[in-house]
Amino acid sequence: MEHWLAPFQGMLAVAGSQAHVALRRSCELRLIGRAGSAAATDRIDMLIARHPGHGVSQVVLAGAGLSALAWARFRSQARRRGALPRFQLLQSRAFVAAATLCHAKSRQDAPDIAEAGNFVEDIVVADLEKGTHSGKVCTRFPPEPNGYLHIGHVKSICLNFGIAQKFGGDCNLRFDDTNPASEKQEFIDSIEEDVRWLGFAWAGSERYASDYFQQLYLWAEAFIERGWAYVDELSAEEISEYRGSLTRPGRDSPFRSRPAAESLEVFRKMRAREMPQGSAVLRAKIDMAHRNVIMRDPIMYRILMDSPHPRTGDEWPIYPSYDWAHGLSDAIEGVTHSACTLEFNMHNELYDWFNEKVLSLPGALPLCQPPASALPRQYEFARLEMTNIVVSKRKLKRLVEGGYVEGWDDPRMPTISGMRRRGYPPAALRKLCQLIGVTKVPTSVIEYSLLENCVRDALQEEVTSKLLCVLRPLRVTITNWPEDVEDETIEVPAEVEGALSRQMHFGRDLLLEAEDFQEDPEPGFKRLSPGGQVKLRYGYVITCDEVVKGPDGQVRELLCSYDPESLGKRPPKRVGVVHWAHARLSTPVVVRFYDTLFSEPRPEEKGDYLEALNPASLEVLESARCEPSVLDFCKKHQDAASAGIFKAQFERCGFFALDGKASQATSGLVFNRIVAQRNDFAAPKTPDTRRKGKGKTKG
Repeated sequence: MEHWLAPFQGMLAVAGSQAHVALRRSCELRLIGRAGSAAATDRIDMLIARHPGHGVSQVVLAGAGLSALAWARFRSQARRRGALPRFQLLQSRAFVAAATLCHAKSRQDAPDIAEAGNFVEDIVVADLEKGTHSGKVCTRFPPEPNGYLHIGHVKSICLNFGIAQKFGGDCNLRFDDTNPASEKQEFIDSIEEDVRWLGFAWAGSERYASDYFQQLYLWAEAFIERGWAYVDELSAEEISEYRGSLTRPGRDSPFRSRPAAESLEVFRKMRAREMPQGSAVLRAKIDMAHRNVIMRDPIMYRILMDSPHPRTGDEWPIYPSYDWAHGLSDAIEGVTHSACTLEFNMHNELYDWFNEKVLSLPGALPLCQPPASALPRQYEFARLEMTNIVVSKRKLKRLVEGGYVEGWDDPRMPTISGMRRRGYPPAALRKLCQLIGVTKVPTSVIEYSLLENCVRDALQEEVTSKLLCVLRPLRVTITNWPEDVEDETIEVPAEVEGALSRQMHFGRDLLLEAEDFQEDPEPGFKRLSPGGQVKLRYGYVITCDEVVKGPDGQVRELLCSYDPESLGKRPPKRVGVVHWAHARLSTPVVVRFYDTLFSEPRPEEKGDYLEALNPASLEVLESARCEPSVLDFCKKHQDAASAGIFKAQFERCGFFALDGKASQATSGLVFNRIVAQRNDFAAPKTPDTRRKGKGKTKG
């Protein structure tokens, strides 16, 4: 063992772990075991700092017991020191938690090492070293335009476009538009917008599988002529029955042995609209007893005349299957590295069979010479699995069509358009994909909180506008402010250069956050209570003298007095600072609070995933009041023609985004809470030793 590894081994032993230390690829230190306490992370932090010259570019800590609080402490310390600019926290079925800590090493220190946790990049590196594709790197992102993209697609987008960017290649955007029954121009437009919003640009113009319909048809005729395909006139049910199962081989269709000339004649009738829909299909002739069910004479063409195609209209009455078009489209475009999720693993063999057969045709694929070694190869990776969401367009479509959400862009939806409308920054989604890596392991389930942490981190860097907004107002009357005296304007200086200055109005009629008052305060409560004091942010210290209740016994109003000498001064010890608003001069806003769409971590594990819908996923606050500066901030953002959505931090409440769609519909300001502020260090509850307040209560 290298001498500098010994302290890590010793640290884990002290932590009570059964762990081992391994040096991987001469740049990665991997520690596996139960090493998750706050003390353990502190030790790791110190040890890495003490060994700056060991050449480690990343450290992987995997094991049980790494608490979110311990990880937050570790990350905070690392950031302050600047030694660990990149890191991640993963939670999965395999491990309670795992953390990847990237040491402060530049790419120049290890130029031949791909990013950690991305096996596809490792393959690209190896191919470049071997000259497999003559130094060329070409990837593609091939969505089907049958719905809106979701967070699972973000991983694929970042992988494919990221590889092209990293290795100086191209990434094509290609729509696999082979099923007109479910495809719309709306979906095509939304996909293009999503890719651009994430910060990527495709090579040249967007591409479509329909661009190659004529070529695919000609190749299909060549397959028939060579005995590699035949027209089958069995019904769909009969084809399924003849195919067999995983434990039972299939049977030959009675049409499998029909002469090639006859199949070609029928196929041309299909093309000429002389065959009714569902009466015949074109199938590849491979092996009905093949161990891979996908290889048992798969369908290449079917008749679809009921729905016009978004691009070709009624030009084609027959359409290629996804399997026939997908791999060949890659080959036509010269794609070198084709990546898709694991559910397509069984199709890989079929793609290769189609490509190799087509390649044997004279002059079929000039872009892919020399032949066998340079054909596109497909690599399957585990799709993004996350708690409290579903990542299936079919299931998301059911939510939309069933009215369970407002639409595809509902801020609770895991769609890219929904996350964009909610206010998620694209940098946060890219960061998430960087953190989770790319593997073949299908068991990892990412905690939703990791996404929220990425969003919060990105917003802290992006958002500069801060405002005060009272979400659930409680009326406050300042009794020692004369009724005939005008309200005072308090100037709030801009916190960053170039930002707008703000004005707060103080007077007799104010509003406080309802949760900032407790009539019977719990231990550690530092906000307002009868007889207690609080400092108004940017304003005065006020004292609660009386509590006014309604007929139902609920607190309706607080009668308070203010200290005229407290403006601009630090509050007394143990006096909390709270946000507030003027009752009349503040701006009314509607605020939407969002929780996870599903209350169950794994909704798809229930009989019907709709049973796991969270009834409290949306809370609408109609009576919120924001400081009047919000209007100036919104106008400045609009006048600047800024790309994206206006976002602000409502102090003590979280980050919020202006919902343009909802605001336009209501002719007011509607804000979506993007994410709450952290509250990792809440005061613990202790036995009841509090002192009672001195204020009076008025019934």
